[in-house]
Formats: sequence, C-alpha cells, structure tokens
Amino acid sequence: MNIHEYQAKELLRKYGVAVLQGGVAWTADEAGRIAASLPGPVSVVKAQIHAGGRGKGRFEGDSSGKGGVRLARSPEEAAEHARAMLGHVLVTAQTGPAGKKVQRVYVEEGCDIARELYLGLLVDRGAGRVAVIASSEGGVEIEEVAATHPERILRETIDPATGLMPFQARKLAFGLGLKGKEVAQFTAFVTAAARAFVDLDCGILEINPLVVTKDGAVVALDAKMAFDDNALFRHPDLAALRDETEMDPRELEAAKHDLNYVALDGNIGCMVNGAGLAMATMDIIKLYGGEPANFLDVGGGATKERVTAAFKIILSDPKVEGILVNIFGGIMRCDVIAEGVVAAAREVSLNVPLVVRLEGTNVELGKRILAASGLPIVSADNLADAAEKIVREVKKAA
Repeated sequence: MNIHEYQAKELLRKYGVAVLQGGVAWTADEAGRIAASLPGPVSVVKAQIHAGGRGKGRFEGDSSGKGGVRLARSPEEAAEHARAMLGHVLVTAQTGPAGKKVQRVYVEEGCDIARELYLGLLVDRGAGRVAVIASSEGGVEIEEVAATHPERILRETIDPATGLMPFQARKLAFGLGLKGKEVAQFTAFVTAAARAFVDLDCGILEINPLVVTKDGAVVALDAKMAFDDNALFRHPDLAALRDETEMDPRELEAAKHDLNYVALDGNIGCMVNGAGLAMATMDIIKLYGGEPANFLDVGGGATKERVTAAFKIILSDPKVEGILVNIFGGIMRCDVIAEGVVAAAREVSLNVPLVVRLEGTNVELGKRILAASGLPIVSADNLADAAEKIVREVKKAA
C-alpha cells in the first residue's frame, strides 16, 4: 500500500526524522493560508499523487511547462500554484500518458539547500535483512545512478537482533562526504528512519532528495513510503491512510476479494494460480507475439465466488480481447476453477476468445465441466499450446 508524501512525512516526524513544516490543502485558499503560516519568505507547493517525477511532469492543457512542484514567494503565489494544480491531470514518467488527477497539494516551507543526497530502505530478500541504500547523487532516479555510477551507491544491511548500529550510520555518513555536525545529524536521521521502517512494516522508504542545508541540517525534502499489505492487519491506523482514488478501480475491486491483480497495457487477460506461474504465463504470451493485459493470481485457496470475481475484473478492462486461464491444481482444484469460469462467462455474456489450460487436482472433472457448459471455450494441452492458441484467437478476432 502506498501513501502520499504528506502522510509519510507525518509518520516520519513521529519517529524523530527531520522534516520541514507544512500542511495539506484541498483548495487554493487553504494553500494560501498554510503558506502564510509557514516561516520564511518562500514556500513550495507540491501536487500529491502516487507517482514520482512530479517536478518534471506536465499538466494536461497547460502550456506553461511548470510541473507538479512549484516555488512560491508569497501566500498569493502559493494559492495561484495550487489553483493551477487542483483538479487537473498531472502526467509524469511514472503515471504513464493517462496521468493522475491532483486532488490535494502539500504546502511546505522552503529551505536553503547545500547538497542533495539519496537515502532508501528496503527489504533485501537475498540477504534476508533490511538494507539501507545511500548515494551522493540525490534528486535523480537511483536506477540511473546504479547504471552510470555504481561506485556512488553505499549499502548497509541491518541485523534484526541489533538494529542499525551507530558505526554503520557513521560509515554511510563518511561515505557521503558529510563532515562535522552533519555526521551526527545524518546518524540520528537514518537511525530514526530505520526504526520507523521496521515498526511500520514498510516495504520501501525512500527519501529523494535527502538534503543538507547550508547550516548543516539533514532534512527529508521528499518521502515515499509503501507498506507490506500482509502486515496491515497490525496497523489499522495505516490502513486508514489508503487513498482509493489513487488506485486502479479493478485493483481496488480485486483487493476486496483478496486477489492479487495488477493492470498492464496489453489485450490478453490472464487468470492464474500462483505468482511464479502468473509471471511465466505473461512471459510465454509475449514469446508467442501477444501482450498480457494484467497479472492476476487467484491464489491457492480460491473459491468459485473468487474465481467469478476475478473473471469479471479481467473483463471489466475494455482493452481485453481474449482471456487465458492457466491453472495448475495443487491446493486449488481444477473443478472449482472450471465452475467459476463457467459461472462468470454466463453472467457477463462472454464475447471474447477464452482459452483454458488445466492440470492437477480434479483436472478431468474440470475439463468435463467446461465441455458440458456449451460455451465456446478452447482447451489447451500445455502452457505453450495455450499461449499459442490465445494469441491466434485474438489476432483472428481483430
């Protein structure tokens, strides 16, 4: 689950992470009032959407070339910037061409920046630990730094028994070229950030840029936080921060049925049990010249109702021109999948090609259910056969 920058900063503030003063505004007048209450002559107005690259983004229909992060030298200018953002669609490298509508802005005090750094925390699955990533190259994508200047990326893993040790924090600080009181400021900052990461069951915490001000303070200028969905039952306060307007409606509906769904840009819908099998299914669709429209894992214990819901979610995507169902029945029984597919196909009046590949528990019963349905369902013998058939059927129907 992702949250907005202003929400992330409020959480980090509670852990002692240094952030600037600011407030969220839903109207231009409110933005102006917040700017007037902040110290200093300069404030920054930031569009709040679940995507990065806001400063380099562009608003649809706006020829000014200004992005979603703007400097204001007066409360009136802050209100003007907010008015230009609120209710308008911001397109960034991460939103795709459709962009996202800005429904709130964050108005924050300005600061005198001396240096921009990068700091990130994530779960390193290879090491089985939380990793702290830091770089002297702040304000740019860390992937770009990794590709062009890998030597500028610093890394420390955290022993869960001890937490982040002071010597590790200092090692990172020295590696970033920090000196004097900057080292102590950074050490306190990263230690508090690591504690927040673990306590809140984060999946990622990214501060980009992390700035050093001209008076030696180390402050989070931006903040991105995402949480492990599987741990949200422990954090009802965090779950309440979810902004459903930022989610794809299909992904939101899938979450209600405990389905793992991610919308993609292709035209072949996929319904699979198991994340690894789902990835392999998408890969083989591309191998045979097709494009997957989604990732959808119904899980190992899906019911007929969940399978029906999954089928409806796939078909709610107007780009879908065919569906491939690929089930390997272990815990998941093939007859349950077949019943769900038949029920959903009848309920939504299926009008696109459907290829089904079943293997495993109760496979013969599942195939008999599909055959007796009277629906135009194409059976496949294996995954390659299924991918080849759905790609051919979609091209034939085009």
